[in-house]
Amino acid sequence: MASRLLLPLSPLISKPLFSPRPRFLSSRLHTPTPSISLNAVSLSNLPELQSTLLDLFRASPPTWQSSIGSNLVIFILGSPILTTGLSISGIGAAFLLGTLTWRAFGSSGFLLVASYFVLGTAVTKLKIAQKEAMGVAEKRGGRRGPGSVVGSGMAGCVCALLTIFGIGGEAFAGLWRLGFVASFCTKLSDTASSEIGKAYGKTAYLVTNFQVVPRGTEGAVSIEGTVAGFFASILLSAIAFYLGEVDIPQAVVCVIASQIANFAESYIGAVLQDKEGFQWLNNDAVNVINISTGTILAVLMQEVLLQSLNQ
Repeated sequence: MASRLLLPLSPLISKPLFSPRPRFLSSRLHTPTPSISLNAVSLSNLPELQSTLLDLFRASPPTWQSSIGSNLVIFILGSPILTTGLSISGIGAAFLLGTLTWRAFGSSGFLLVASYFVLGTAVTKLKIAQKEAMGVAEKRGGRRGPGSVVGSGMAGCVCALLTIFGIGGEAFAGLWRLGFVASFCTKLSDTASSEIGKAYGKTAYLVTNFQVVPRGTEGAVSIEGTVAGFFASILLSAIAFYLGEVDIPQAVVCVIASQIANFAESYIGAVLQDKEGFQWLNNDAVNVINISTGTILAVLMQEVLLQSLNQ
């Protein structure tokens, strides 16, 4: 009886009742770390990503895809700078402006608008606390909203659309490019004269009768602001020339047109703005009139100049 019990149990006794635990620690040491493989994959794709980005920037002529992609990359990388001068909705409007600009005039046109933004933001921030105390500072601490962006860029956008759709053909392409440059020269001149005048102007005069008025009065000008606006237009015209957007005679045309437009804007501000029946004529509307005037004047002056040379 005992033997019958032992025989079936013998195979069980010959094997251990419990198998030893696996050595998880040692197996971990030999298992590849997933993060290392992911890094390897990302590093292997880096040259391809760089090549794709370079193709977007170098696309000539620019396409909608390259324009949107280039703007997206630049706006993401430049967001810390953009938020200092624009509200969130203002950044959205600026993205549309930047995309149109890149599509029409390529990277050089975009760099011109970027230069305008940097210079315009810099002068707007000058003595911002003093301007706020006087009640003449831009709202939101100098950060401009979509209304200001649209007002500043509307004339440039029209020139961009005329270029994109080839209105007038090659004969008019140079005029639309000139109008584009003139629009931002006019706006920067206006911004610099206004902001420098409010920050450093000692005496402000009403443009209609040169009566002394408080700084920040609509239609008021100062010597300091006028000089600053003049040199601001020269600076942006020089940048446009360096980028190949205009030649020297065209740069001069942009400067002259911007100064005439700014005088007209001051006159409109003094005579019509905040007057009965013209409540709709706010700063953004006056901006559109001012910049459109500078753009149209530059195009007309260039056309007259070309006709005189051909005679």
